[in-house]
Amino acid sequence: MKKINTPSKFLLIVAILAIAFNLRPALSGIGPLAEDIGIDLNLSAAWLGLLTTLPLLAFGVISMLTSLFTKRLGIGKTLLGALVILTFGIVLRSLFGVVGLYAGTLFIGIGIAFGNVLIPALTKQNFPERAGAITSLYSSVMAVGASIAAGISVPLATSYGWGWRGALGIWAVPAFLALVIWSFRVKHIKKTNPRRGFTEALKKLSGTPLVWKMAIYMGLQSLAFYVVLAWLPTILVEDGYTSSYAGWMLSLSQATGILGSIIIPLWAGKRKDQRLIIVILVLLEIISLAGLMFPELGMVSVWVSIIGFVLGGTFGLALLLIVLRSTDADTAAELSGIVQSIGYLIAATGPLLIGIIHDVSQDWNYALVVLIGVSLMKLYAGMGAGKPGQI
Repeated sequence: MKKINTPSKFLLIVAILAIAFNLRPALSGIGPLAEDIGIDLNLSAAWLGLLTTLPLLAFGVISMLTSLFTKRLGIGKTLLGALVILTFGIVLRSLFGVVGLYAGTLFIGIGIAFGNVLIPALTKQNFPERAGAITSLYSSVMAVGASIAAGISVPLATSYGWGWRGALGIWAVPAFLALVIWSFRVKHIKKTNPRRGFTEALKKLSGTPLVWKMAIYMGLQSLAFYVVLAWLPTILVEDGYTSSYAGWMLSLSQATGILGSIIIPLWAGKRKDQRLIIVILVLLEIISLAGLMFPELGMVSVWVSIIGFVLGGTFGLALLLIVLRSTDADTAAELSGIVQSIGYLIAATGPLLIGIIHDVSQDWNYALVVLIGVSLMKLYAGMGAGKPGQI
């Protein structure tokens, strides 16, 4: 493939960052507004948990099928369609009651799924020698988007009188802007001839142990992230904090996640073996989850900051591993699809399961214990995923 020049690469990075910014706000704004949504539409904790579970199910299904679309349409056109779907879903969710809420959420999940899978493939294709830096850059921008949405959702809904519909619907604006920006770049993204068919790639990758270890690692880190995204504000409110404070704590977790998503991929990208990094992250995660079980100690902001850093870093690392373990861009797209598909199907069980556990036990500490168990399983999978090697 002919190399693109430096100005074109810069513009491509800008376009990638515009897309990356929109891969979290449409979902991270739900947690702080969950109580308002539940009261307005008379939804239980389990049904509210489904608002986070639905996108994850979409991630699981669509991620697997993404390479089928890219082999026919190319990465550029596939991403363009994804941005259309994402923008439509955000608008639909805010306008049409319960049906619109869940249907729009599903469309949002579909649009985001394509972006999740294809940005690592674009990185491998255009920046193979700078994978750590580029992954750090776009994953941190994703964290910025999540942090902003988590922090301003409650003020927009209450202080400005927009309600939960307006506070969630506003994210159609940056999604549409990303659509416009990408529409100018899509013609520069060349469609490559696939080395193998979709079925052949799926068969080969699904039979590789490393793929399963990466998928489980991706799934468990995503499960923890989306549980925190969905339930952290509610946990803090039930501990006696205000909904505004809880929203800002979620925003704080996303803000420290920015640091994690910058530092960890840069560090990991300079190493052939990422296992030590994985051990450190898991230990920090367990400490912070245990700390949240004791809010009376007055260290909530500390634990929230740590868990945010860990989850941001773990997410960036999971994406970087896809690039590092791939031999070329085609393999990166295929690997990204299957790893994220299996991973997000695992993650989809998290918010709903945690909601059910709370409904039954009426105690969030049981949920935190479950997340500590997830951390230990993540350590086991990470020991395989972090070991040097390529597919």
